[in-house]
Amino acid sequence: MDHGARAGEPAVTTDQVAAGLRELGLGRSSTVLVHSSLRAFGHVDGGAAAVARALVDVCGTVVVPADTWDRTGVPAPPGLERPWNAYGNAATWAEHDEAVARADAFVPDLPVDREMGAVPEAVRLGHPHRRTEHPLKGFVATGQRAADVVGAQTLDHPLAPVDAVADAGGDVLLLGVGHTASTAIHLAEQRRGRGRFHRYAKVGPGAWAELPNLPGESHRFDELEPTLRSRTREVRVGRARLRRTGVADVLAAARAALLADPRALLCDDPGCRCAAAWRGQEPATAPR
Repeated sequence: MDHGARAGEPAVTTDQVAAGLRELGLGRSSTVLVHSSLRAFGHVDGGAAAVARALVDVCGTVVVPADTWDRTGVPAPPGLERPWNAYGNAATWAEHDEAVARADAFVPDLPVDREMGAVPEAVRLGHPHRRTEHPLKGFVATGQRAADVVGAQTLDHPLAPVDAVADAGGDVLLLGVGHTASTAIHLAEQRRGRGRFHRYAKVGPGAWAELPNLPGESHRFDELEPTLRSRTREVRVGRARLRRTGVADVLAAARAALLADPRALLCDDPGCRCAAAWRGQEPATAPR
């Protein structure tokens, strides 16, 4: 499979990825929340499994997103209106029932949504791990703190594993992706009282559930990069930028941006979920 290789470009190896991670200062005491793009490296000898191996070999605890939206997600039922929810309804109950019939109910061995990239699925398939049981917003964790990270999640607080990584003094690790992939910034938004969304998933044969407090849009999150640059360590492996930033630093930067401007990190498109995150909200007063 072509993972983004260019003619004459040498393959990236597991050892090179591991060396890059160590150059970032990571080691067996490190807890990392990883967002990644395999293609960004160029050709990797061994593909996603090689990157997963490097992460697990170097870091004490590896946490990756393990969403299942593509398999478990269903539309909102017809006629149900949640203010500012910005999510489409099925036109009829027949359409909704058909969507539920097509979807999969969550089970622990369900593949990770391909939108998360290839590396999370390689971690799940290739390494002993624990996995959250949220029907949409999942995480997989390996290593020393895996049980604590996974055990933090509840249906009402799907981003709690990010809190757990922060409590462990952990880092956001961006492998070839930008801050638009960073779940920690969504947590900062929620802490400041920004709008949270309901989503819907199949949970059993013919059964679906409404799930609260899920994050929204992220396409302006890279606006935090100048603020975070001084708190970020960076190396290049192949064609990929590997960046390490403390979760606490990401949360603090996002909090400061939202305190300065409650509409920070949101676009002005009235049809975007950004508008839904703001519409009807007063300036946040949450203490964290």
